[in-house]
Amino acid sequence: MHYWLMKSEPAKFSIQDLAQAKKKTTCWEGVRNYQARNFLRAMKKGDRAIFYHSNATPPAAVGIVEVVKEAYPDHFAWEEGHRYHDPKASPENPIWSMVDVKLVEIFPRELPLEELRSTKALDGLELLRRGSRLSVHPVSAAHFKVFQRLAARK
Repeated sequence: MHYWLMKSEPAKFSIQDLAQAKKKTTCWEGVRNYQARNFLRAMKKGDRAIFYHSNATPPAAVGIVEVVKEAYPDHFAWEEGHRYHDPKASPENPIWSMVDVKLVEIFPRELPLEELRSTKALDGLELLRRGSRLSVHPVSAAHFKVFQRLAARK
């Protein structure tokens, strides 16, 4: 099993939205960065990811999701008028990918970015690198366990 971190702006799609989705499952669409897309393509069924609310006050890790369907073409890219439309993409040349994720857990408490930054055990985490804007990236098993341990603290 591999571990990941996936960012979503809660105003667009929050972990609470996922909790209300049919079967608590959704496609993770709209990734328009080649490196993040390649990480989506590397995900395997059963992998786990930290669900992170970006562009929030405060930005925070809020839960865990599981990959339930491996990468497939992001068909929204070729739908004219859709917010994720890419005129260079087509069914013959999909360019972008998405995966399906299912809610595993909403953390009992949010883990704000500043707390994550001050946690020595998370040193080296891509999320904490200044200037990092990747919406999807790998997380080590050790870092994943730190998130779980922090979330369990009262």
